[in-house]
Amino acid sequence: MPDEARRRRLMFNAIIPVLEKYGFEQIETPTLEFAETLLGKYGEEEKLIYQLTDKGGRKLALRYDLTVPLARFVANNLGLLKPTFSRYQIGQVFRGENPQKGRRREFTQFDFDTVGVKSAEEDARVIACAIESARAIGLDKAAVLINDRTNFEGLSIEDIRTIDKMYKVGRENTSKNLLDFIEKTKPTKDLLETFDILKTKYSLEEGRDFVFDPTLARGLDYYTGVVFEMKLNGKPEELTIGAGGRYDNLIGMFAGKPIPAVGFSFGIDRIIDLLP
Repeated sequence: MPDEARRRRLMFNAIIPVLEKYGFEQIETPTLEFAETLLGKYGEEEKLIYQLTDKGGRKLALRYDLTVPLARFVANNLGLLKPTFSRYQIGQVFRGENPQKGRRREFTQFDFDTVGVKSAEEDARVIACAIESARAIGLDKAAVLINDRTNFEGLSIEDIRTIDKMYKVGRENTSKNLLDFIEKTKPTKDLLETFDILKTKYSLEEGRDFVFDPTLARGLDYYTGVVFEMKLNGKPEELTIGAGGRYDNLIGMFAGKPIPAVGFSFGIDRIIDLLP
């Protein structure tokens, strides 16, 4: 409807100057990818990918997010890109969800990522950019919850998924062993360095702008280090309005060599759904 279209445009117009100030450049990738490009990248969420076969018998899929297509794009254009490449993209993505408030089968993601650098400095830059972008669109109480996937080393994938869903199912439905694990989990060395940069370089406040959350795992299998989710009022039990993290192995699956990356994605439609 016209009102929603206007609100979306205002958000784009507010966020883009922030991203370009931080050095991100715009690219575009196709809505359709070869199915093999997307399959095997999303873990249990892969079942939500829309797949189809064209008249030539090729197996295709509608993009599930903008990150895996970015990885394929970088691998295909290594000779044309700078060693450190920062990009943003606005695009429709598709998931076989049960439609409800905050969840649609087709929705708009607004992504920004840096490829080619592995450092706490770059992790902090992406998080700071996400927070500044949120403030630019009027989300004054939004906060980023942050954890490190390495905190879950040694746990089964089932236990990790249980911890990640604790705020959905309730502490009372989480085993005592996992609750004890959560209580003992502290920020890693890499996270402490990232937090220090956020406070000293970007003047962000822990507890207001960003928060350590030992339950945060993120469902996508391609994350390898720091992970983060943005909540409208900074509460873990709220729906996520933006998320991201470090994924140092994904691009290498296409490029044949290690290429580190970190990024963030705003769910524009969900923000509009949740705002009054």
